Amino acid sequence: MREASTGLLVELDPDSNVTDLLLEQYAEDPVRALYARKGPNGWTDVPARQFVEQVRSLAKGLIAGGIVPGDTVAVMSATRYEWTVVDFAIWFAGGVTVPIYETSSASQVEWILHDSGARRVFVEDQAKADLVQGVLDSSALLAERVLGVVRMDFDGAAPNLASLAAAGTGVTDAELERHRSAASLDDVASLVYTSGTTGRPKGCEITHGNFATVAKNIVLFLPEILLSPSNRTLMFLPLAHVLARAVQVVCLAAGTTLGHTGSAKELLEDLGTFKPTFLLVVPRIFEKVYAGASHKAAEAGKGKLFDAAAATAVEYSRALDAEACGAGRGPGLLLRARHGLFDKVFYPRLRQAFGGQLGYTVSGASPLSANDAHFFRGAGIPVLEGYGLTETTAPCTANTPSRTKVGTVGIPIPGTTIRIADDGEILVKGIGVFKGYHANETANAEAFTDGFFRTGDLGALDEDGFLTITGRKKDLLVTAGGKNVAPGPMEEKIREHQLVAQAVVVGDGRPFVSALINLDPEGLENWCAAQRIPVMGAAEAASSELVREALQAAVDDANRLVSKAESIRSFVVLDADFTVESGHLTPSLKLKRAAVVRDYEEHIDRIYG
Repeated sequence: MREASTGLLVELDPDSNVTDLLLEQYAEDPVRALYARKGPNGWTDVPARQFVEQVRSLAKGLIAGGIVPGDTVAVMSATRYEWTVVDFAIWFAGGVTVPIYETSSASQVEWILHDSGARRVFVEDQAKADLVQGVLDSSALLAERVLGVVRMDFDGAAPNLASLAAAGTGVTDAELERHRSAASLDDVASLVYTSGTTGRPKGCEITHGNFATVAKNIVLFLPEILLSPSNRTLMFLPLAHVLARAVQVVCLAAGTTLGHTGSAKELLEDLGTFKPTFLLVVPRIFEKVYAGASHKAAEAGKGKLFDAAAATAVEYSRALDAEACGAGRGPGLLLRARHGLFDKVFYPRLRQAFGGQLGYTVSGASPLSANDAHFFRGAGIPVLEGYGLTETTAPCTANTPSRTKVGTVGIPIPGTTIRIADDGEILVKGIGVFKGYHANETANAEAFTDGFFRTGDLGALDEDGFLTITGRKKDLLVTAGGKNVAPGPMEEKIREHQLVAQAVVVGDGRPFVSALINLDPEGLENWCAAQRIPVMGAAEAASSELVREALQAAVDDANRLVSKAESIRSFVVLDADFTVESGHLTPSLKLKRAAVVRDYEEHIDRIYG
């Protein structure tokens, strides 16, 4: 199949905008808990009435401070409740939100403020306020244009949210409504800058229609998840990422109670106390939970039991998949018995790691290995993998509870068409496709063909319209012998090993394929304990023959996925980690392949020397 579509389920009034979703919830039930805030004594619900009051007061402060409809306002903060309040306040004031990752450098902040034309900046704390102020002080143009920097707290030193709200008391409700209703579905709601896996970030113009129409249609597309009673979810992905923002608007449209946590260290604790009914997760979280469960079982002398439980979960899920596709009869009696036993004594502990109330998880941002998806599904944590980009307002395909094929990223969401070009590139047209790149006509001309957005990803559609991602067009390696190699599947397979944090397959223009591998510190510690050897540091492990033997087994597993000409012949173990701070991962934890190849060129040359 070369093209698949799903029809639109609901259309919106073209004169409406995202803020109407909030007002609809408020009108329907003013005391509905739209959000929940974590405090010293646990989680406190925030009813619609309270949230709307906070949004209105901050919007009036922005208007009093000189913001007019169409002005851009930047937000630099980790995920937290105030991020959402500020986002809606900007929209109520008629403004355009410009997210900035909290890990951004001064030069990145300067570029985004300059390119977006931001008129005001909200920051999480004093450290970020100092960083932004330093950027403003070094640029006369920015210092003249930006009206001020506001800290995102209600009880700290001014200027903060409380002082901003106080400054807006003279703005009338009629003036606020004029600003709020100024934007229509076709107008830009947010300038979301690409995370920059290659080149300088570009500002994606995401419209009110992109956010609102996607949200309304996703709710009807996934009713089993989003319309269940007492729905709750915890957002821990960065709100500077379009996926988190899009899901947040979806939750608003569904009336789902949303909590926020910006601390990776407190995530497991927060999941336990918040008890979400569904969760948006990136693959690295699944990998960490799996590795942690495996290690705990090994420490308790139950390593073989864990392996058996994991194998049963995968086998059970695969049998369900085969049955759904008409290729099998589903789990047999013996498999059901084994699965039932583990579902009493083992799988509940795994489910408890996510709070114990989880019905579904949605995986996005980067590819999830089919083995992990089958494991968690078989353990009672169904994983629905989807696909999208910043330019598609995140989801453009997704698996659903009733239509799922593990290993695929699902079918087109409502109002969306997926086309596969002659060279295998995935093309997208639909309700989520952005308006274009901000002030960049050259990029816009290259981004579209025949009305479809060119994703740069490679994929295939099966006979049922399910999309499988096979690689990244720019990542495709061509060896010196002319062999095309897609590195993604091999990298995913190697990353399944306990020791591995990241794997980067290289070999473009080289005589054979090789790989750079770096180690997961926690995985290394657990592996050493399982081997009953002293814990090694990264440098010692990088040169350890025992470690190399274990990694060779992982590479051998990956090589079974490809032909001999595409297989990895050699690899190097690095003693450094790839992080957001090192510049090798995007804030959504995607690998910056070009940066890795550039910074580790000496290691690569040594392989082929």
